Amino acid sequence: MRTARPVATRETLEDLARAAAGRGRRLAGVTRLAGGSKKGAYRLAFGDGFTAVAYLWAEHENYWPSGDRDAADPFSAASGLSLFEGAHRELTAAGVRTPRVYLADRSGRHYPADAAVVEDVPGGNLGALLDRDPQAVPAPLRGLSAALGAMHARLSHQYGKAALVREGGTPPPGTRSCQQVVLDRARADLAEAARREPRIGAVESRLAARLGELAARVQPRHEYRLIHGELGPEHVLLDRELTPVVIDIEGLMFFDVEWEHAFLRIRFGRLYPALERPGLDERRMALYTLAMCLSLVAGPLRLLDGDFPDRDGMTRIVEANVKRTLALLPPGQYA
Repeated sequence: MRTARPVATRETLEDLARAAAGRGRRLAGVTRLAGGSKKGAYRLAFGDGFTAVAYLWAEHENYWPSGDRDAADPFSAASGLSLFEGAHRELTAAGVRTPRVYLADRSGRHYPADAAVVEDVPGGNLGALLDRDPQAVPAPLRGLSAALGAMHARLSHQYGKAALVREGGTPPPGTRSCQQVVLDRARADLAEAARREPRIGAVESRLAARLGELAARVQPRHEYRLIHGELGPEHVLLDRELTPVVIDIEGLMFFDVEWEHAFLRIRFGRLYPALERPGLDERRMALYTLAMCLSLVAGPLRLLDGDFPDRDGMTRIVEANVKRTLALLPPGQYA
């Protein structure tokens, strides 16, 4: 039987809330927000009607296994206040809306872990709007497309997490290109997925050959663009004017823009043409789409080994991406 993880309460967050909102406001209630796997997110409700959101980078709020946290690896599980602050600065410089920061605290005086208190964006997320009012979606999609354009206009000759690149950080030793980083990660994800999922295991050698074939077609590149990397509809909040507000930003990095678009194409489906940009390298897109699908099988399976609460949601992600992975094999390679 799994032991329940601690949950922050009004009592445990009172000092943090007072430091962020001022002594003139009384914290009336705390609600844990669903969905986070690397940090806790809690809505803070004050007596005068003001609300904010607390991000807590406590160890017990991170559901990912502990072995994948090398910040220098572009694909490590991005978590932490330093990455958040660096990404926030980069998005602000790009003119991309992200929640305003009221307090960033690593002192431990107000909460026994790194923490931030940020703006509570009132309009829900883009995924909820898609379900509730599809006719209202075109305007936020145009805004999101503009935000993506502003991000992708920011260039670097070094790849890696945005916060580290701006501090002069370098890629992990032995990596030669973004496509090699993607290929190495995809091979590891394939091995893990094949061990856990019989349908992937049955075609493991063919998928491995397909990864190598796709990677061999990709030409070197030495200029990288700012991307979010996991910009699904649930990571786009909307303010009262339906302006997109980007969240879960710690993984922001300079990388091949095709990695962003492989994810966008999977997550937005029929709506993706509103976000597509000209000039994408279709050879990279082919490799990165297969790699992304394998990641979206292996990653959720790792979470399911632990006590992540939304087990049905993770299971649905695995199932959808097993099917996508098999569909990416050339005709006749899977029966």
